Amino acid sequence: MTQPFSDEPLVIGSHSFQSRLILGTGKYQTLPLMAEALEASETQCVTVAVRRLKLADTGENILDHIDTKRYTLLPNTAGCFNAEDAIRTARLAREAGMSDLIKLEVLGDRLTLLPDPVETLEATRTLVKEGFTVLTYTSDDPVMALRLQDAGAHVVMPLGSPIGSGQGINNPRNIRLIKNSLSVPVIVDAGVGTASHVSVALELGVDGVLMNTGVALADDPVQMAIAMKHATWAGRAAFLAGRMPTREYASPSSPEAGKVTAGGS
Repeated sequence: MTQPFSDEPLVIGSHSFQSRLILGTGKYQTLPLMAEALEASETQCVTVAVRRLKLADTGENILDHIDTKRYTLLPNTAGCFNAEDAIRTARLAREAGMSDLIKLEVLGDRLTLLPDPVETLEATRTLVKEGFTVLTYTSDDPVMALRLQDAGAHVVMPLGSPIGSGQGINNPRNIRLIKNSLSVPVIVDAGVGTASHVSVALELGVDGVLMNTGVALADDPVQMAIAMKHATWAGRAAFLAGRMPTREYASPSSPEAGKVTAGGS
């Protein structure tokens, strides 16, 4: 099934995607179930934690269950708590031939899993200089988002809410401010728990949504992946359509006597 409306592609560096939904690959009960969910979502880009891969080991490997002819790999630096470790992890992914893309994630502490702004900014500058296409995970702070764009980030990825929380979009105004302030793509990352969260994010005008836990920990991950696909379409289509203005008071949908108003019910 293809997207039921026309839209420009999401362009990240040298890569172009029709799907605006990026899925993670962690927390699934089995790797075959993960592969089935990815297929159902119709995503074109999947993120993989480099630190959890068996790059030089035998036995079952997550990459054995991801068709790299079908999906673009987005290696990520999940689990890194300083710039040095994140940079080293990104270099490892590139040396392994995974991708020129890197999702940069530098966390501040293990309780909240919120990003460390200082270390994140440092790592972004370094990886951009080294030729990576950098997608940087950050807080929903509009000022920090601008700093990351100035540092060369190819995509800025503000959190919707804390990683794995399923809370949805806690600060929609900040997300909209970030999108309206930047010229690079903005992709909401983290905290998305259900389909309505995805639609809300896309309706704000962001360029895409990255998620993992909301699908992987659903009772039926494949069914949830289908729901996320349709939510992505719905949110994006609504944004492109342009919503009606909000009003303080009611406005009748049927015209008064003697007046004709287009669209009256």
